[in-house]
Amino acid sequence: MLPAYAQPGDAGADLRSRIDTVVPARGRVMVPTGVSIALPDGYVCLVHPRSGLAAKHGITVLNTPGTVDAGYRGEIAVNLYNTGEQDFSITAGDRIAQLVFQKVERANFIRVETLPESHRGDAGFGSTGVN
Repeated sequence: MLPAYAQPGDAGADLRSRIDTVVPARGRVMVPTGVSIALPDGYVCLVHPRSGLAAKHGITVLNTPGTVDAGYRGEIAVNLYNTGEQDFSITAGDRIAQLVFQKVERANFIRVETLPESHRGDAGFGSTGVN
């Protein structure tokens, strides 16, 4: 089944499972979709969780967002993770994730001895506080 946008203006196209499966409680499963794509160079397809599955059932995409590079031609499979305490059943055709397409910029990496100063500096996670 082809990915499809549910509503006009949606950024994500719904991706569906091609099999019946169960995502075990506190476990993960790779769910095949039967979808393969050919992106032009300079684009990426990102696999995002569906907000309803996350909010109602604790189902998310484990490596969010999953990355489908322009050179990949295989079937897209979604690594679903169940954060909940109960198994979650999926039926073939169920919407399991969303595809979002974006242009990408490629960085030109340059080795330097020092970096320019900034307001934040090298302070790490949580350094800006909780509020």
